[in-house]
Amino acid sequence: MSNMSIIPFDDRDGFIWYNGEMLPWRDAKVHVLNHGLHYASSVFEGERVYNGKVFKLQEHSERLHTSAELLDFKVPYSVEELNAATNEVVKANNVENGYVRPIAWRGSEMMAISAQHNKVHVAIASWPWPSYFSEDARKRGLKLKLSDWKRPSPETAPTASKAAGLYMICTMSKHQAEREGYDDALMLDWRGYIAEATGANIFLVIDGKLHTPTPDCFLDGITRRTVIDLAKQHDMEVIERHIPLDELALAQEVFVTGTAAEVTPIGSIDQYEFTVGPVTNTLMQAYHDLVRS
Repeated sequence: MSNMSIIPFDDRDGFIWYNGEMLPWRDAKVHVLNHGLHYASSVFEGERVYNGKVFKLQEHSERLHTSAELLDFKVPYSVEELNAATNEVVKANNVENGYVRPIAWRGSEMMAISAQHNKVHVAIASWPWPSYFSEDARKRGLKLKLSDWKRPSPETAPTASKAAGLYMICTMSKHQAEREGYDDALMLDWRGYIAEATGANIFLVIDGKLHTPTPDCFLDGITRRTVIDLAKQHDMEVIERHIPLDELALAQEVFVTGTAAEVTPIGSIDQYEFTVGPVTNTLMQAYHDLVRS
């Protein structure tokens, strides 16, 4: 990953939209006894700003609502209000190219499993942000290892939600990978099929065709859907299916997609090695052009 600023995120200049108000950055605080912290009743989004405009803002705001509904709570601001607040906070922080983090969580009225009467809070922050992975890593392709953790069955977790609690195993997987000299980890699903990286969807190029896992137990990413559309515009065949791990041996190219990762090539996954080839380069350029158009 590229070097981030060492300035902690709770001690910065700027403004954060918090429950309808634009607060000075350092004043946007929560109490330690809040349900979102203790019971993971929290959902969030990650959005990118290109040339002062948030890419696919409508889709992200809609997904925040959907994620909350899957966790049995309601975001108290409409999609239109979230869109307006997001644009306001991007402007207030003078973010030309950067990141946006909306988050909604249950508050402190009840501190137990049951939280029927807890107020739902919403905050939106934005800050300048470089590429998620370094330019060198993107050129050579990321080095991944297989995670010990698997994405859970949709019968055991709200896997279609961008819920904070679902990222615990992603953090654990990425920490282990980085300690061993890798850039990221590949996660399988509970059945043993290829699922995703810790924060990005994955695509395999096999004999010129794009293969990508069916998102039935992990997030169907907004960037994932965008790249599928771009591939079809370039007359590439896209096949969504369950992909066994050993089919990595059949792939010539592999790349991942996500709001943070954008389109990033993979150089290796454990013993499997790939080239940064023409399909990946075409879609990297197409995505770059689209988000900046």
